[in-house]
Amino acid sequence: MVGTVALLGLAVCAAVIVKLTLTPSPASVGIAHTNLHPGTSIRLYLDQPSVREALLQIGGNILIGVPFGLLLPVITPRARGLLRVVLICSLAVLMLEIAQHFFVEGRSFDIDDVILAALGAALGYLPLGRRFSLRMHPDHRHWWQRQVDVVRRRRPGRG
Repeated sequence: MVGTVALLGLAVCAAVIVKLTLTPSPASVGIAHTNLHPGTSIRLYLDQPSVREALLQIGGNILIGVPFGLLLPVITPRARGLLRVVLICSLAVLMLEIAQHFFVEGRSFDIDDVILAALGAALGYLPLGRRFSLRMHPDHRHWWQRQVDVVRRRRPGRG
């Protein structure tokens, strides 16, 4: 039941993220530009006179990744692990950024959005996502743990 609710929650979050990121922005047509240099957009956000606007841009991109960190490990134990969560989130946001660049007016690819979403996934996973996953899937063992079990069973006299 909890896994189903988590899956539904992630689907709702994904729908909201798609709506927010793939909506055209005609007002930004002249100013939207591709950013392939990590940190460039973040510095631009931080250099703005409006703290509110900087928090909205940076915080919004971080917030996009948080549901991945919280809910992915609950849905499937194979997504447990900081590296896995960050990688899955990064790939999903990377696909959104590519779609923005090629198909959405007034939007462009920004590597900083991918980085900030990955940070958000890590922030969601570390305090709560891992704990929720361990409660949902307490018996799940990773491949390397199963290999250790096999080796232990083969050795006579060890338990």
